[in-house]
Amino acid sequence: MSETRHPRPRRRRPLRTAVGFLVLLAVIGYFAVQRDSNGGAGAPYCTATGGADSRQKYEMTPEQAANAATIAAVGIAKGLPERAVTIALATAMQESSLRNLDHGDRDSLGLFQQRPSQGWGTPEQITDPVYSAGIFYDHLVDVPGYSRLPLTVAAQKVQRSGYPQAYAKHEPDATVLTSAFGGGGVLFCSGPAPLRGDPEEVRAELVRAFGKQALGAPAGSPGGAPDGTTGRAGVPEPEINLRLERDGGPDEARRGRAMAHWAVARSHELGIARVSYGDGGWTGGRARGKWQPKGGAGTSGAGDAHDAADGEVRIFVAR
Repeated sequence: MSETRHPRPRRRRPLRTAVGFLVLLAVIGYFAVQRDSNGGAGAPYCTATGGADSRQKYEMTPEQAANAATIAAVGIAKGLPERAVTIALATAMQESSLRNLDHGDRDSLGLFQQRPSQGWGTPEQITDPVYSAGIFYDHLVDVPGYSRLPLTVAAQKVQRSGYPQAYAKHEPDATVLTSAFGGGGVLFCSGPAPLRGDPEEVRAELVRAFGKQALGAPAGSPGGAPDGTTGRAGVPEPEINLRLERDGGPDEARRGRAMAHWAVARSHELGIARVSYGDGGWTGGRARGKWQPKGGAGTSGAGDAHDAADGEVRIFVAR
């Protein structure tokens, strides 16, 4: 008996795979274009770059950016070098991915996964980013020659981790973040413009992170914008005007940059609408979240009225 031979169906799996891959690329491209074309009003995200000529960048959520800003602020307020900030950031990136965790191995908690049972503090203290960063730095500076040690060695002498080499992979990104907050880099955050913030809360958080010297001498009437600038519907926006010390040198310039970028990093959380410092300004919900030059589109919408003078940082809170 003869058999009827049916031709084998052609295999279309490679074609389907290719089509599926192209569709995925199209979807990714669509959302990338949407994110870049909507003025920064899409899903919030933050980007740190290592400098004007640097191609290095690190993207993160607003939560991660806020925690990174706090870690950098505490180190700068203590007068510690950039190396210390880089070590702290790389450690937190490994231990918690820059998230303030309420859990961990055994009783480990917080950004640095510090343990109450090992004398790091109470659970409430350890889950306070300002406290946890501060006590990490206190232990770090007790390590002889920490700034000259490899990052893994310095971090391990503080953390006593079971995986000390894991810190090394975060050093490049931690270096970018350090530069963004206090060096020649930049940090910007996109997303919708905040609807409301409390200027007193912003002042209190500035003092917690940078110390009492953060507020400096006010340059206008307290609680309001001294130049009479207005926000939505002609309502004055409360301003926090931070004066830097005259002739403070590089350290004071570093502190000014850190406070300006701290404000951008915490804008979603604290309702900060605009920041002006040096030769540029940042406005929530505009210009894809990027810093703009003085008087440029997307800074204040009110011309040079919102540009900071030399030696000051101006923070405007939405209301």
